[in-house]
Amino acid sequence: MAATSATSASAVPAASGGGRSNRAALLAVTCLGQFMVLLDNTIVGAALPDMQHRLHTRLTGLQWIVDAYVLLVAMLLLTGGVFADRFGRKRVYLSGVAVFTVASVLCSVAPSVGWLVAGRAVQGIGAAAVSPASLALLVAAYPAAQERVKAIGLWAGLSGIGLAAGPVAGGVLTEAFGWPAIFLVNVPIGLVLLLAGRRVLGESRNPAAPPLDIPGTVLSVLGVGALTYGLIEGGARGWTSPVILGCFAAAIALLVAFVAVEGRRAAPMLPPRLFRQRLFTVSNTAMVVVGFALMGSSFFFSQFFVYVQGSSILMAGLKTLPMTLAMVVVSPFAGRLAARYGFRGVVTVGLALAGLGLLTLGSVHADTGYANVWWRLTTAGVGFALTLSPLTGAAIQAVSPREGGLASGISSTTRQIGAVLGVAVLGAVVRSRQSGGASFEAGLDSAFVAAGVVTLVCAAFTGLWLVRSGPDPALSAPPTRRASGPTAPPPAAEATPSAPRRTGAVSPPPT
Repeated sequence: MAATSATSASAVPAASGGGRSNRAALLAVTCLGQFMVLLDNTIVGAALPDMQHRLHTRLTGLQWIVDAYVLLVAMLLLTGGVFADRFGRKRVYLSGVAVFTVASVLCSVAPSVGWLVAGRAVQGIGAAAVSPASLALLVAAYPAAQERVKAIGLWAGLSGIGLAAGPVAGGVLTEAFGWPAIFLVNVPIGLVLLLAGRRVLGESRNPAAPPLDIPGTVLSVLGVGALTYGLIEGGARGWTSPVILGCFAAAIALLVAFVAVEGRRAAPMLPPRLFRQRLFTVSNTAMVVVGFALMGSSFFFSQFFVYVQGSSILMAGLKTLPMTLAMVVVSPFAGRLAARYGFRGVVTVGLALAGLGLLTLGSVHADTGYANVWWRLTTAGVGFALTLSPLTGAAIQAVSPREGGLASGISSTTRQIGAVLGVAVLGAVVRSRQSGGASFEAGLDSAFVAAGVVTLVCAAFTGLWLVRSGPDPALSAPPTRRASGPTAPPPAAEATPSAPRRTGAVSPPPT
């Protein structure tokens, strides 16, 4: 994730010393912080079946465990970047690590779903500070453009290993010790970061940083939160119940107020003028869909293996690896392909592959062998990998160089908003199918098909809209030209890939 702070990261030089060893230590600390955040995203998905069993929760409870975290990250990411610029990147980074570590302890001892959701929300606050501050610290320490691009590439690649490690680590820890262990693993990492960070990180800030957009932040959190609540609880309470209808009405009113307030502020967190650029609007619209499809479908992967196929939690974690590994392997090449062949072509192909992969997962059954499933996950993973970096690069190239960090932060935010909606909407699809008498397996099929169809429609929409926009030099420019260009693979998915289905010996979670 990159945020506003990346734009001006070089405004004040880092005070950590210019020695090569000091910068290597700083790189290690910033990478480890982002690694912890990304690990926590994918490790949770592997433990969802155990959480459902031990906490006696329903599908809605599992959705809140995921969305409480993603929602806070999505809504506070840009604010975290501004905080880092104004109050010091080291201070905000270490504060975020401390909050994240304490919240992890709270999650591990949570006696109920309510306490766990609260702990996840606090984790989200910490992650929203760690991610933008870690990148801003890195950019400030590497003022030379070439060195900076290499450092950011390492930051994205090394920290992105957390995505691949999450499902396996989650399966091993949950199988051996139960779901609380997946949160306790953050504690030693957090303590190492706090101790090392105090020694190797130098303070830097941007004196010209924009003021905090408190009204915009509050309205966005409340608006998207009300929408999320309505989508998650609608299936249980009834879509026409006064509470749910009131939530949707409040969400519309709050989001309209957010747009109005942002249009009048001198330094808004989400400047409406940026969306007058066609390329910026298209890339962020597509990023919402990517977050929706990737995170929404990933939410069900481990549940699919455990409840439909009867796999152990450890095996479910291992079976979810093909998609994540495909993303980790392909992502570094996506930017180069976009630079060579153009943004429109690479993103359209990527979205089409992702959509086809998810669509084919909708036809997998309980007795389908894993040999006939892993390639579907891999196809989807390759497709998503081909979209993430080019979409972020396109958003950055659509604005002025001074707003590159803001554009990157908005791109990450739109992806996270899509993730929130994906978990909520696809969960509603599963619940609706079950309430109509269908099995949990049939509900999952419908969710995967819905995610695939939305992604394929987005592929067609993206290609056609950009063709109509006419030639744009940004389509062929390398997305890594700017300091904040490369970003890590998406952090907020819960388990990754999905796989075959055997007759499940384990009962699916009640809706």
